[in-house]
Amino acid sequence: MDTDESLLSFPCDFPIKVMGKAEDDFDALIVEIVRKHSPDLHEGAVKSRLSNEGRFVSVTVTIQAESREQLDNIYMELSAEKRVLMAL
Repeated sequence: MDTDESLLSFPCDFPIKVMGKAEDDFDALIVEIVRKHSPDLHEGAVKSRLSNEGRFVSVTVTIQAESREQLDNIYMELSAEKRVLMAL
């Protein structure tokens, strides 16, 4: 794990991309989960994009990452959410 940490220098801006079915509140759900671990999201931190057919949405939340542990906790919680198809 030391090798992974050397790739990132904390704190840093870190984009988290999450994909799911396009539902009205999907982006709000993602922001709620991420905000638990990074409460001070800045304006413009969240961007959403619909797929070509409009069935899926990708939500990118850029956070000020403080540690590898923080990122791991975010990804674990996002992966546990049944509405999340993929988190990158």
